[in-house]
Amino acid sequence: MFEKFKMKNSIVFFGLIFFSSYLWGQNAKGTDKQSSTVITIKWADHLAGDFSFKNNWSYPEGVYKNEYGQLSCDGLCPPEIDAMKDSTGRIYSDSLRSFYAIIDTTHQAHTIQCEARCYEYNGTDFIEVNRLGNDGFHCFTLTSISTHSSLNIDILRDSCYTTIDLNSIDTSGSEIFYCSNGNITIDKNLWKTGIMKAVFSFNFENKGNPKEPIYWKGKIYARMN
Repeated sequence: MFEKFKMKNSIVFFGLIFFSSYLWGQNAKGTDKQSSTVITIKWADHLAGDFSFKNNWSYPEGVYKNEYGQLSCDGLCPPEIDAMKDSTGRIYSDSLRSFYAIIDTTHQAHTIQCEARCYEYNGTDFIEVNRLGNDGFHCFTLTSISTHSSLNIDILRDSCYTTIDLNSIDTSGSEIFYCSNGNITIDKNLWKTGIMKAVFSFNFENKGNPKEPIYWKGKIYARMN
């Protein structure tokens, strides 16, 4: 019985080490890049400010209203929908049900309002907040056809570790930019209910061009997954 107890606690112990290493570990690409500065979270009982952006919404990327008043899709769309439209782009009446069974036309609530200066960035309105265990969370902004940089925020208790992950379409490939300084304030009471309401401002090191500052700042209002 004692051996089983030791084994169980060993699993928990190494699990915690693994999780902490995931959030705070060394850069897997090598030691030539400086790790991000760990930012201490400021918790507020009530975070004031204008968060009305959370009432805005968008259709999924590529979905738009065509000249016939139909919700259609253009760009990154399943090829099978092409046969459901005529030469002018109008969806055949007898294909509407099948069309919307394939294409997602739901309203997607905006979860972030932000401003950023980084590479291959053309704005984003969405951030995901995913729970990792009891005390850990991984947050990341969604990319798109025109935005290839994603803000990543890993939260562990009262600290966060922040990067910008660039998945470039250029021949330069992908790159990670590490936070040099910044701040984040989170509404403590809403956090307990499963909602992340926050104001943040982060600066990042740009080793390739130190004279060109990189930053990401804004507000978050998102439900945790």
